[in-house]
Amino acid sequence: MKGTWQSGVGALALVGSGTALADYAYNLQTPASGVAQDVFQLHNLIMLVCLGIFVVVFTAMFYSLWKHRKSVGHQAAHFHENTTVEVIWTVIPFIILVGMAYPAARVVIDMKDTSSPDMTVKVTGFQWKWRYDYLNDGIGFYSNLSTPRQQIDGTAVKGEHYLLEVDEPMVVPVGKRVRLLVTANDVIHSWWLPAFSVKQDGIPGFIRDSWFKADQIGTYRGQCAELCGKEHGFMPIVVEVVSEPDYQAWVAKKKGAAQTAAADHGRIFEIAELMARGEKAYQANCAVCHQENGMGLPGTFPAIRGSRVATGPIADHIKVVMNGRPGTAMAAFGPRLSDADIAAVVTYQRNAWGNKMGDLAQPAEIAATRLRVAKASATQ
Repeated sequence: MKGTWQSGVGALALVGSGTALADYAYNLQTPASGVAQDVFQLHNLIMLVCLGIFVVVFTAMFYSLWKHRKSVGHQAAHFHENTTVEVIWTVIPFIILVGMAYPAARVVIDMKDTSSPDMTVKVTGFQWKWRYDYLNDGIGFYSNLSTPRQQIDGTAVKGEHYLLEVDEPMVVPVGKRVRLLVTANDVIHSWWLPAFSVKQDGIPGFIRDSWFKADQIGTYRGQCAELCGKEHGFMPIVVEVVSEPDYQAWVAKKKGAAQTAAADHGRIFEIAELMARGEKAYQANCAVCHQENGMGLPGTFPAIRGSRVATGPIADHIKVVMNGRPGTAMAAFGPRLSDADIAAVVTYQRNAWGNKMGDLAQPAEIAATRLRVAKASATQ
């Protein structure tokens, strides 16, 4: 929505800045889409209206208090009703509200119009990460917090993007209309990216949609905006806006990685390979609760080091990792991780931190477990 009221408000809001986009450090984030720019200008308009009301009302009030004070001998007037005054103070607020409602309604309608997208991405919130499924390109991945645990624990200097960095950002092409289908796997989450003015709740069992079209290449950061549990503050959102050729190259790379993961299902891994891969998968998915050293959080999350699961039968260990523990915070990683990654995590947990079991899991075992679970579910 590009109207004359926006131009006027934008000019007023940027008086003295000398630039088209002012420093937004004490305001909304710098808009990176047309809708975000509309929201910013609407925000300025409403603030100017509120400022005008404030000035008029308090000027009249303080003038009345000063001019009609008892110390100068002013006598209070005695009257009960004045139809003219009542009409005025009813009509003027009505006109002001209608004047604010019209541009606000146009912006909201534009924000909710998800028709004619160039691409569609399904966004699923988990405790505590995001999954992105590109429905047009047939790729999907999880996006986890990548801030090192040492920074979170305060044993290392915090980085520039502390708690706002991920291992796998969402990547989209510049200038394309991206429709988001937002849902959640467990509790209510909220996908919030201020630079695009997108904030959409993800509710288990429901699909809510939103959209954005990024105008500028760059990296944009947000986070979950709905209190969703212990690690609510540890599930950031990062969107990288790239050129169309770079986006196509990224899609090709992702599809190649998916083919490699599919090929891993039939491989026989050495224990050293599984340990190296398992450590990476553990740090990305398990360390936030069970700690990097496997000691867990006493009273909250059990230790893996020396646990009955990690030192017990490997089949039971696989089931716990795949299916989680109902009624606890232990999530099921079967839907989230590949067979090779689950095999690697199980192997790593059984042979790290003094858990010297010496055994290992292979992707074929994980695939067989999935098949048994599927058959059992089908017969119920």
